[in-house]
Amino acid sequence: MREKQEADGRKMDGKKTESANGFPVRTDLALENRESFEGDGGEVSGVALREWVHKKSQVKLTEVKILNSRGAQAMGKPMGTYLTLEANQLLKEDEDYHSQIAGELAGELRRLMEEMLGGRGCFRAKSGPGGGQNGGEKRDFPAILVAGLGNSSVTPDSLGPRVVGNLRMTRHLRDFGQRGENAQVSGIAPGVMAQTGMETAEILKGIVRETRPDLVIAIDALAARSVRRLGTTIQLTDTGIQPGSGVGNHRHSLTKESLGVPVLAIGVPTVVGAAAIVQDTLSALIQVLRNSRSAKKTGDWIAGMEPEDQYQLIRELLEPEFGPLYVTPPDIDQSVKRLSFTISEGIHQAVFGENGRE
Repeated sequence: MREKQEADGRKMDGKKTESANGFPVRTDLALENRESFEGDGGEVSGVALREWVHKKSQVKLTEVKILNSRGAQAMGKPMGTYLTLEANQLLKEDEDYHSQIAGELAGELRRLMEEMLGGRGCFRAKSGPGGGQNGGEKRDFPAILVAGLGNSSVTPDSLGPRVVGNLRMTRHLRDFGQRGENAQVSGIAPGVMAQTGMETAEILKGIVRETRPDLVIAIDALAARSVRRLGTTIQLTDTGIQPGSGVGNHRHSLTKESLGVPVLAIGVPTVVGAAAIVQDTLSALIQVLRNSRSAKKTGDWIAGMEPEDQYQLIRELLEPEFGPLYVTPPDIDQSVKRLSFTISEGIHQAVFGENGRE
């Protein structure tokens, strides 16, 4: 395990990160934001980094904690905890491996949930008259609302609705005398504005007001900076969903401040900007051009450009023809399907216990 306290930073846009070379690239991953400082020594004031690898599953976990306003300004993200699980084998159809990842995810979810519920424990909220966030309602287990964000008709954006579709809902069981025997889980896939004419935040505010959960878990598809993180990375954060994040680019935040209850966000990157892909392959192209007698001058010319100019050139070539294009893997259907089961099982185990199901 390695722990490091970061120091010194620079300003970033809240919806983009700068690469180590200084050009803006869209990413929703705090890990990639933090990595953009590696060219400056990797130190960011007000940001703490912790990394470790689980021996059995070989899952790499990176915890980025934004500790103060200076760190928030540098990272372009609000203060809080951002935990990333990286597992390259997630793209493969291996049920045993996905079960291991679900277990790792459950453990980290449970830890975050306990912290967000004020140390009351994931499985046992504060009970008794006047206890909890539910107007004095007595409850043995916390009430959890799971919100699957995104458009179920667009595969890269359908992760949230699919996870909700896989979950076991138990809130209604309290009407059958089973109150207190299980966590009260309810779920909603609110769709997108083009489908409903309403903001996601508007819909969730009404649901939270009526059902009064202790915690909201919001699941969304994200955009990444690196192709290798598509479908292989899961990000957990206690800061909720911020405007501009997610494939659907939500316009209103889903946070404790906006909804009135803590919001734990789970996200998986399913798309990457086409310009970022080209930028990643540009160094290889330069080498090929330099090795060619006829194209050597072209290679030297591109290599001599500032990184920001290189990226701007790529955008000028791509966007007039294709617009601000985002790319997703060809097997995204199967990838999202597998990930939705892995995440839903992780939630089951975190909420209901080791076996997840009865």
